[in-house]
Amino acid sequence: MRFQRFAATRDVPADYNEHAMTITPPKQEAAGLRAVLVSLQRGLEQMGAARTAAALARLNQRNGFDCPGCAWPEEHGGRKLAEFCENGAKAVAEEATKRLVTPEFFARHSMAELSARPEYWLSQQGRLAQPMVLRPGDTHYRPISWDDAYQLIAGQLNALDGPDQAVFYTSGRTSNEAAFCYQLMVRSFGTNNLPDCSNMCHESSGSALTESIGIGKGSVTVDDVAHADLIVIAGQNPGTNHPRMLSILEKAKTNGAKIIAVNPLPEAGLIRFKDPQKVNGVVGQGISIADEFVQIRLGGDMALFAGLGKLLLEADERAPGSVVDQAFIDEHCAGFDEYRRRTGDIDIDTVVDATGIGRTQLERVAAMMMASQRTVVCWAMGLTQHTHAVATIGEITNLLLLRGMIGKPGAGVCPVRGHSNVQGDRTMGIWEQMPEEFLAALDREFGIGSPRKHGYDTVAAIRAMRDGKATVFMGMGGNFASATPDTAVTEAALRGCALTVQVSTKLNRSHVVHGATALILPTLGRTDRDVRGGKKQVVSVEDSMSMVHLSRGGLRPPSDEVRSEVEIVCQLARTLLGPQHPVDWERFAGDYDTIRDAIAAVVPGCDDYNRKVRRPDGFQLPHPPRDAREFQTNTGRANFTIEPLQWVPVPAGRLVLQTLRSHDQYNTTIYGLDDRYRGVKGGRRVVFVNPADIEARGLAAGDRVDLVSEWTDAEGRLQERTAKDFLVVAYATPVGNAAAYYPETNPLVPLDHTAAKSNTPVSKAIIVRLEPAS
Repeated sequence: MRFQRFAATRDVPADYNEHAMTITPPKQEAAGLRAVLVSLQRGLEQMGAARTAAALARLNQRNGFDCPGCAWPEEHGGRKLAEFCENGAKAVAEEATKRLVTPEFFARHSMAELSARPEYWLSQQGRLAQPMVLRPGDTHYRPISWDDAYQLIAGQLNALDGPDQAVFYTSGRTSNEAAFCYQLMVRSFGTNNLPDCSNMCHESSGSALTESIGIGKGSVTVDDVAHADLIVIAGQNPGTNHPRMLSILEKAKTNGAKIIAVNPLPEAGLIRFKDPQKVNGVVGQGISIADEFVQIRLGGDMALFAGLGKLLLEADERAPGSVVDQAFIDEHCAGFDEYRRRTGDIDIDTVVDATGIGRTQLERVAAMMMASQRTVVCWAMGLTQHTHAVATIGEITNLLLLRGMIGKPGAGVCPVRGHSNVQGDRTMGIWEQMPEEFLAALDREFGIGSPRKHGYDTVAAIRAMRDGKATVFMGMGGNFASATPDTAVTEAALRGCALTVQVSTKLNRSHVVHGATALILPTLGRTDRDVRGGKKQVVSVEDSMSMVHLSRGGLRPPSDEVRSEVEIVCQLARTLLGPQHPVDWERFAGDYDTIRDAIAAVVPGCDDYNRKVRRPDGFQLPHPPRDAREFQTNTGRANFTIEPLQWVPVPAGRLVLQTLRSHDQYNTTIYGLDDRYRGVKGGRRVVFVNPADIEARGLAAGDRVDLVSEWTDAEGRLQERTAKDFLVVAYATPVGNAAAYYPETNPLVPLDHTAAKSNTPVSKAIIVRLEPAS
């Protein structure tokens, strides 16, 4: 076999000293020259000069590959020379690294040793180069052939008492073609157990928007954001999580837009943006982003948007027709009268208590909303990971419906997705409860009988593995062990499986938290060239605004033993389902155009897929509310949602903790140990606390504490979880609130602490107490 040989790279430390951290004041600006230098440094360290130039020149270009980071879309038309951000460059450097994890690596490192390594160390070892197996009793992973790996998986699956004893997880980086084949294989096998990363992030958005407007996707385009009068950014940190969004916000500001930032923490990207592709972004002051910073208490967003609704309704009563778009409501909406009655009963003093926002600021924000003729509201996981997340997003939609801001240029809802194809995976059928229309079309196209019983989402899958109801786990990308809540419970559930299979590009925690038998199947990444039958293959992805376009990897893969996700799925399906199965898996694996033809026949809005996806900027999927103000809801109209007001009170002597990313990570991938924007260098086990809360607990900045979460279960029993040894950092959080990085704080999130309707883990409202480090 052949491994791609690269020049030697520097050694990565086996561990690091969290006690050597330094803390400096947080930054007041994002991007700029420093972001350029960091991008180049990471690229050179991981890829070398030539590979860095080749990769970054093709990143997010029309004839290049889609960023393996976030799902923020590109603008139509001409692209910038550097159509990427700092964290996108880091994502590419991580994937296109010259470092390799070979069989020799696994021979040197036992499972006991690897399981003791930190996540950062694991990720820094490099690209996986060959299929590996860990059998019962083994102390080391050993090489296995692809055919033997497929036979092993198929044998375990076919020996189950029923298909529902298997779980098939999907990460958001999976392409449309791989996702379509994966769900086709799983449904052909006989189950809808298709949990995915959406279950843990934007499931609340999909649930809320489907109820309100009939489709679980955002209703705006990049051009809408650029030409809005008012942009509200709630529970989102663009400077770290979606940095390319800052360029569009800068354009909107230039066009005259006002921006309101709603967030518990002041984030550098929402204070000032220095575009490194402009002179004033390199040597100048850049541009101020937020015109109004609403520093909300954790869990107070529903109260904020409901309170704003009350102020808008009161203003319209004083001057009828000046605020409420009654014509839009009469023609397109249902439930407005009940919404008006409920909202009229809200006490603004309660809103002030729930949000921590003074009445003066509430009135100022309301006035900005009334003055705007084109309003976009953007949000991310700061809103979606609360018990009342669905109700909160419903209140956002209520405000926009009140003003007629759906299906109008420059206005609408904008849930900003995380992974670059998480929305596309759902469109392709990665969901445990796909609608009958999709399943019936799948059955007609392929002559199969898809199961109709709903499958397990992520939380339900963990419960099933914990309880012995599921004994085989397969992960198509991602890092399930580190992405999920209640770490001790989740890891025990995985270890209780008979077989765990991870399709991965790099080593991560999920490879060392394994079942009795474990497989690692190395796959191509977005940056890699994919050739089948002498023909270069391309894949497609869908961004956060329903644009579907091609992604063309161009770099030499790390090994000839690394296979594409499409090939892995198709060859496994043929082995699992047998040569008589009606799906022509070999044809799919050999020519991805044939998969796209099947997608065109099954997936709504994807007709003529192969032609449309080859347009210079791809094509946009239909969105009835945006396109025609049509609402495919239970009423046939856009629904005002009416829920009792909910927020998160702070218990005496406790804090409400949110988990978040550092600037040197993307989801569970740790790029480095610094959070430049928040002033943390050299470590990750920090907890950001308001100085008043530090003093009230008899602590001082620099002390080390254990975080103990408290949660009352359905039987009324108090449960506790502990995460040890965090450095206390004084920070401008709201009083009573705190923040810390995940996955280090995932152990604090109880498995059953989930959002109503969406079942999303509640990672943004954890009741904790601080105890001296033990």
